[in-house]
Amino acid sequence: MSSEWIINFNSLVQKTSQTFGNGSVAQVVLSKGTAGGPETIYWSWGLGVTMGVYVAGGISGAHLNPAVTLTMACLKKTSWKRVPFYMLAQYLGAFIASVMVFVVYLDSINNYDGGIRAVIGDKSTAGIWSTYPQSHLSTINGFGDQIFGTALLLICVLAVTDRKNMKPDSGLVPLSIGLIVVVIGMTFGYNCGYAINPARDLGPRIFTAIAGWGEEPFSFRNYNWFWVPVIGSHIGALVGAAIYQLCVGLHWPLDQNDEILKIPNNVYENEVSEMESCKKEVDTHL
Repeated sequence: MSSEWIINFNSLVQKTSQTFGNGSVAQVVLSKGTAGGPETIYWSWGLGVTMGVYVAGGISGAHLNPAVTLTMACLKKTSWKRVPFYMLAQYLGAFIASVMVFVVYLDSINNYDGGIRAVIGDKSTAGIWSTYPQSHLSTINGFGDQIFGTALLLICVLAVTDRKNMKPDSGLVPLSIGLIVVVIGMTFGYNCGYAINPARDLGPRIFTAIAGWGEEPFSFRNYNWFWVPVIGSHIGALVGAAIYQLCVGLHWPLDQNDEILKIPNNVYENEVSEMESCKKEVDTHL
């Protein structure tokens, strides 16, 4: 599998999920809540992930999230050689999806904000693409929020994909993963938008910085926010994987495929006896 193919394919997958998610936020914001609400955003992100996994699950494992990719490599469930290509594709796909949503909704964006792009305020639109915290939320609380949310994501994803656990039908795995994203959004989306995916946040943030919002997507809170969804998600994924492995993954009984080949002691004894007999026979002939 060539690196170019990996990048192109996984970029397509990321665009699939990201386009639905950003599109749902755009529709809610630009319609001022008349064409949807928080529930439509939660379901759109979840179903977008589901569609992305359906597109690529059978070929590449549907790597949509750099934090998940890193964790799977640490668990030896994917090759480290592919990690840089998967990550590049994820960030690239998220960026391209942001461009697509911007182009489709350009006239509506201009109608909404009068062409004045803002990150905060009544006419802010940067939140269509990236996550920003509630005004009362501290950076440390937001950081903990991202660690916690992504840890939940990994615990559930590992449970769904663990062949020794409940073993859902392969066709139900994408739906199950999408529902995980839905429930995290419905329960822990208020604080700062439940990014739980570095590519889903950083790729679009770079886009908004280029497309007219200036440096504020990064300078927001004196450059003390943009890193939170990126670093927090990576840490949370590793924490979630560690919890799952310690509490579940390391406790499954070994099956026939996992058992280390054990050779009975009498086999060694028989081999030694045969060697000694051969040696005596040779000595006799000499």
